[in-house]
Order: sequence, then structure tokens, then C-alpha cells
Amino acid sequence: MTLEGKAVLVTGAARRVGRAIALALAERGARLAIHYNRSRKEAAELARDIHRSFGVDAMTVKAELSDIRAVERMAKTVASGLGGLHALVNSASVYESNVFGKTTPDDWNRHLDANLRAPFFLCQAAAPHMRRSGGGVIVNIADWAGLRPYAGYIPYCVSKAGLLCLNTALAKALAPEIRVNAVMPGPVLLPPGTTKRQAQAVREATLVKRLGSPEDVARAVVYFFENDFVTGAALPVDGGRLIA
Repeated sequence: MTLEGKAVLVTGAARRVGRAIALALAERGARLAIHYNRSRKEAAELARDIHRSFGVDAMTVKAELSDIRAVERMAKTVASGLGGLHALVNSASVYESNVFGKTTPDDWNRHLDANLRAPFFLCQAAAPHMRRSGGGVIVNIADWAGLRPYAGYIPYCVSKAGLLCLNTALAKALAPEIRVNAVMPGPVLLPPGTTKRQAQAVREATLVKRLGSPEDVARAVVYFFENDFVTGAALPVDGGRLIA
């Protein structure tokens, strides 16, 4: 897919990795819908930056991802606001530590709702708009921990493992009109409170002996847009951490 002029919805686009993805797509001429929940100010600033820097349309859209009706309305709002919908990047995510033995149903539901349930229902709502636009692309931001889980983040890791399964299932269900792929970031942005010693240990655990960046993930997303012969794939962007 050539990104020039295409309408793309990026969830969780106001901050962090989602922001880098939105900027990379806008730089290539995509028209952006910037989803946010609480980061209204950051989303508005990003929309202004995109329009000023790249001269393309950028709208903001608020939705609580645990509310499936809100998720479904978002797809309609974006398609109406941008005159169609060609692509979706499921970037929004909940990432919290949960100790086994003290994990609550709310902890579990919070991760599964945002990281797995919302992407499914958003894809389901967006797919008809993509078909009417002549086809489309979906990119899911998963995590290498969906294959190599952390004991202290079980709900998160299970949600990302489910997203990888969903990625494959959707690639089959939506072919041939819509391609579906996933990016599996590794150590890109460390959690708040990470000590220098912990950060160094994370760097040493990669094959390339460094941390990644949100821009590394964004470049992988762009690859999945531009290569029309790839679907059902899951690309690690982890400095070799998965195989180390």
C-alpha cells in the first residue's frame, strides 16, 4: 500500500510508540486519526505538529477501549471524518506488573480488554470501511513477551500472546482484501523506575547490546504497509532478545 493520501487510524497515538508510528506514517503522506483516551492535550499537539510539518490532515478521536460500543463508534467517526478508512494500527496497550497470588479479576480484565478484546472489535468494525475503500492494512503492536512471558506480568503477556493468535486468525479471515501483520517490540521503552543497573542488564540481554527506540518500531510498521506480499507475519523488533 502506498501511504500517500490514505486514511489511517492509530490507537494510543498521542504518546510513546504510537506517536512515533503516527509521525512516520504522516511523513509518507498518510492522513491520520489520532486515538487517545486521557492524553487529550498530547493528541491535539500531535495533530497540529503533523499538519504543520507534513501538510496532511490529522484528526483526534477519543475512546475508552474497554467500552466496545465506543470502539465501534470510533471506526465510524474516523471513516466519516477522513472520508474513508484504509488502515489501522492497534498500538494502544496496558502494561502493568501483577504479582501472581495477588492478581485481581480487574487486573486481568484491564489487560485483556485493552490489549486483545478492543483490537478484535475495532478490526471487526473497521474492516467494512476498508473493503469499501478497496482493501486495507492492519498492523498489531504485540510484544516479544507474548512468546517469552515474564512471571511478574502474566495478564499482560497472555494478552499479547492472544494478540499474536488474533493476528494470524484475522490474516486468514480478512484475506485477500485486507492484510494483517504484527510487530513484536522488545526493549524499546523501559518501565518508569528502572534503575541504571537494570537498564544495563536489559541492554546486555540483547544480541546488539543496546536498547531500541520507538522509531525502530515505526519503521517496521511502515514495512508492513509498503510490502503487499506480506500477511499473517509477526516481526520481532527486539535487538535479538527473543533468540538470545
